[in-house]
Amino acid sequence: MHVSAVSFSHSTSGHCKQDLCIRTPIFTSGKTVLRSKGSALAASRWHHGAVTHARLPAARPPIQVIAHRGASDDAPEHTLAAYRKAIEDGADALECDVRLTADGRLVCVHDRRVNRTSNGRGAVSALELADLAALDFGSWKDREESPDWDPLPGELTSVLTLERLLELVTEVRATGRPLQLAIETKHPTRWAGQVEERLLHLLKRFELDAPAPAGEASPVRVMSFSARSLYRIRAAAPALPTVFLMQFVSPRLRDGRLPAGARIAGPGMRIVRNHPGHIERLHRAGHRVHVWTVNEPEDVELCVRLGVEAIITNRPKQVLAQLGRS
Repeated sequence: MHVSAVSFSHSTSGHCKQDLCIRTPIFTSGKTVLRSKGSALAASRWHHGAVTHARLPAARPPIQVIAHRGASDDAPEHTLAAYRKAIEDGADALECDVRLTADGRLVCVHDRRVNRTSNGRGAVSALELADLAALDFGSWKDREESPDWDPLPGELTSVLTLERLLELVTEVRATGRPLQLAIETKHPTRWAGQVEERLLHLLKRFELDAPAPAGEASPVRVMSFSARSLYRIRAAAPALPTVFLMQFVSPRLRDGRLPAGARIAGPGMRIVRNHPGHIERLHRAGHRVHVWTVNEPEDVELCVRLGVEAIITNRPKQVLAQLGRS
C-alpha cells in the first residue's frame, strides 16, 4: 500500500483493510463450506454461549451489516460463492473492490497483484479478463463440511466481474429484498478517471445510479481512500452516496470534516478503538459512519456504543447474531 495525503489504498497483507445472469436458484443445500486456516479459533470467539447480544437504543435504526468481500471468513473473498453465502446469511449489503483489467473490464479483486488470491502471478492491470478467467481464485481456501451450504461448481474459483455481481444484486432486489452494494475503487488515480467512468457506465446500465425513491436508501454507494475518486463520482452522479475511507485521521480532518465529495465517513476499526472521540465529532458534523473491518465481538460492542450506522465485516452471520438479528 502506498499512502499519500490525498489517496490511500489497502491490501490484506501489510497495511490492509482488515483489523469494501442467475442460472439456478440463489441458495442450495449441500455439504460443502469453505473456511480459512485458523477459523476454528475465530469461530470459538463467536460461540453462542460466550457472546452476548449488543444492545441498541430503542430509537436508533438497526446497524447495517455489510459483507466484506462477501462472507469472506467462510468462502474465498470476491467469489460468487462468498457473495451468495453472505446473502444467505442475511447481510444487508455486500462490499467489493474493483480494479481495471488491461482490456478495460472491472473485476472484483482487492490486491494490485493476483498472487495472494489465485494460482497466477502479475498485476491485474497487466492482465486481460481472459487471462484472469483462466486462473483459480478459490482453491487456496480450506474446505470443511457443512450440512447447509453447497456452492455451485465454478463459483468458488472463478474471477468475478463487477457486471456479474451487479446481476446478482439486481436478481435479489427483484425479489423485494432491499440488498445494497458498496463498491470500493482501487488505485483510481492511476487510470485518470477510467475506473469511475466505467463504474458509472455499468451502474447506469443496471439502473442503479438514479436517485432512490423518497424514504428508500440508494442501492449502491461508492467508497474510496481517494478524495479525488469520490469527487469524480459526485460530480457525475450526485445521487450516489460516497464513503471516504480512512486508515488514520488526517490533521486537517480532525474536527470531523470530510473531503469535498464525501458524505459518509469510513474509518478503520483501529481509528474507532484508539480515537472513539473522533466518531462523535463525525456525527456532530452530520456524517454517517461506516466502520471496517469489524470481526471481533468486542469491536461490534464498541461500534454499537458509539452509534455507528454500518459495520463492514468478514463474518456477517456472527455479527447479525450478536446484534440480535439472526
